[in-house]
Amino acid sequence: MTALAESLERLEDAIAAACRRAGRARGDVELMAVSKTYPASTIAEAVALGLKLFGENRVQEFAAKEPNVAGLRRDLASPVRIHLIGHLQSNKAARAAELFDAVDSIDSLRLAERLNDAAAKLGMRLPVLIEVKLSPEETKAGLDPESPQAASLLERLPDLGHLQVRGLMTIAPWGVSEGVTRACFRSLRTWRDKWAAQHPRLSLAVLSMGMSGDFPIAIEEGATRIRVGTALFGKRQPYTGPE
Repeated sequence: MTALAESLERLEDAIAAACRRAGRARGDVELMAVSKTYPASTIAEAVALGLKLFGENRVQEFAAKEPNVAGLRRDLASPVRIHLIGHLQSNKAARAAELFDAVDSIDSLRLAERLNDAAAKLGMRLPVLIEVKLSPEETKAGLDPESPQAASLLERLPDLGHLQVRGLMTIAPWGVSEGVTRACFRSLRTWRDKWAAQHPRLSLAVLSMGMSGDFPIAIEEGATRIRVGTALFGKRQPYTGPE
């Protein structure tokens, strides 16, 4: 058994245990393998083990990998999907719409409009998540849920016909207590429920939250998708390529 196969087996055991504690079915939680900084060969190895959903952080980084994973994405029976989960500058929206199967980090109306225009030119509907900032850390991206910008985005999104809004995403603060982490994930679920009631034209079923260090808590608090990199692939090297 390869190191990746062993890691995946351990991860699946941990996911199943968290689901049992929460009284949830394993099928209720989607696993996204975060492949940022890892080569295309690592994605191919993970696909061979049954993984089909991957997250990448940078447009330029994935653009370099894409020719080597294109064949995996054309498997009509069981296609591999690659989502952008990192911060996206609006001037790269057109390229992101071309490269990715979804953008999980919408954090402004301007970006949403740029992606909608790009998807229209491609003749597609692009799945998106709204990234919500629930941490005081300056380095965290996302919308303040109580801000006028969030309200404007939510009002406008139903009319952006080439975007398919599917839910929310957040990143918990680093180095905090379990209680703080749990409160963050619970808050995202609360905002989802509130916005779903206020904006019935939007589908907000997906709650993307929880990473290698905190995914069991996220599952217990209602995550429908967890994003795991290090626990699968090991410690990654810092990215040094183009942004």
